[in-house]
Amino acid sequence: MNRIRGRLRAAVAVLAAALLAAAAAVVGPPATGALAATSQACDIYAAGGTPCIGAHSTTRALFGSYNGPLYQVQRASDKAYSDVGLLSAGGYANAAAQDSFCAGTSCTITKIYDQTTNHNDMPISWGGYWKGPGPNGADVGADAKALPLTVAGHPAYGIKVTQGVGYRVDNARNAPTGSHPEGIYMVTSSNSVDQWCCFDYGSGENSHTDTGNATMNAIEWGTACWFGGCVGSGPWVEADLENGMYHTNTGSNKDASNSGVHFPFVSAWEKNNGTSNFALKYGNANSGGLTTTFSGPLPNGYSPMKTDSSLLLGTGGDNSVTGIGYFFEGAITSGYPSDATESAVQSNITAAGYSFGSGGSGGPSNVELVGGQSGRCLDVTGQSTTNGTQLQIWDCSGNAGERFTYTSGKQLQVYGNKCLDANNQGTSNGTGVIIWDCNGQANQQWNLNANGTITGVQSGLCLDANGAATANGTKAILWTCNGGSNQQWTQRS
Repeated sequence: MNRIRGRLRAAVAVLAAALLAAAAAVVGPPATGALAATSQACDIYAAGGTPCIGAHSTTRALFGSYNGPLYQVQRASDKAYSDVGLLSAGGYANAAAQDSFCAGTSCTITKIYDQTTNHNDMPISWGGYWKGPGPNGADVGADAKALPLTVAGHPAYGIKVTQGVGYRVDNARNAPTGSHPEGIYMVTSSNSVDQWCCFDYGSGENSHTDTGNATMNAIEWGTACWFGGCVGSGPWVEADLENGMYHTNTGSNKDASNSGVHFPFVSAWEKNNGTSNFALKYGNANSGGLTTTFSGPLPNGYSPMKTDSSLLLGTGGDNSVTGIGYFFEGAITSGYPSDATESAVQSNITAAGYSFGSGGSGGPSNVELVGGQSGRCLDVTGQSTTNGTQLQIWDCSGNAGERFTYTSGKQLQVYGNKCLDANNQGTSNGTGVIIWDCNGQANQQWNLNANGTITGVQSGLCLDANGAATANGTKAILWTCNGGSNQQWTQRS
């Protein structure tokens, strides 16, 4: 008997080791640093029992084994098409292929490929109840060169959704419908938002018309305050459930801790179990975990859900075309993902290394720099063009003195020929920030950081709203970086 028990214990140990090895081969650890070939975002979702039914990105693979095209571009000069793929399986976009194909002319992104076996590729939307600016009321594609960035140091391009840009696939294969649970995430940015409907990613109606409450389930990203009384100025992650962009089950947010999300790269999350619960989250797509802003019952009249099977990006369910935003990657799942699964996907996203303004890809152009605490814009006092004019914060108006371009030389230019300058090459707390003729000196060089801060290359100090004040006329100075929201700046188109 003892010999039999010993053999049984040995057999069980061997079997357990084999099962653990098999599980590790299928799931793999969440990626840290370099991206692990066996554990990209949709691999993690699948391991959690909530597989991706649509996976869209112009920047990287969302499966460790994927080695197909990411998106299609059309060249203006001869109307030819070309697919942009990956540098290697499970890796990053081959932006050089786009650069070569589009050299000397403009290009439009005409299709975003689905990386799942469902092939739910998104072409340009044919339009809908609200007409787009394209032929016969269709939407239009995004400018393929408009949103350069880097991912893990590799040049790539995102999708810059302007008003009228929209992508959509109807009757998507294996899409959650009715009250079937669904999860969604996307990587976007606080740099380009507005209050209008709708910069969405998720599920909508195949008819491209409003077919009633609960017939769509999508992330809406922007500053929309559909029901009034919002706390803060946004932007926020909201749920577009048709006929309402919901911060909570009652409509608007009432939580001062959810006054707005200000990161160059934002991960936005929504999930809906179809009958009793939906949840909203956000994260800094460069570091850290997720913050849940709401998890609770569906709004009155939205249970059960009646979700349709059209997958959309950049517009509302009825093709509302006035939203704007940036899109880099996203996925839609069948099933209600666990918090642990979403946290693992967030870790995978932060390991991807999204960045603006480095790696030779260029930086933001003609953007406002909005204070995270004040919601006001960095502004040249009096719209003066005189050397030595102090920078301040002021109500955003879109004037030329509030529009900055980040150059390959790390300068923040305004008016096309003036640069943000640390006064008299100062490197101490309280040094004023002024404009001066661009001269290439280190006191005119700035780092745009993933946490929203802007630091002087020469001083290492942060661009700061003096005294953490929020009033019009507050001076912009240099100060030791301290994590305060008066030292965080969002780029806004």
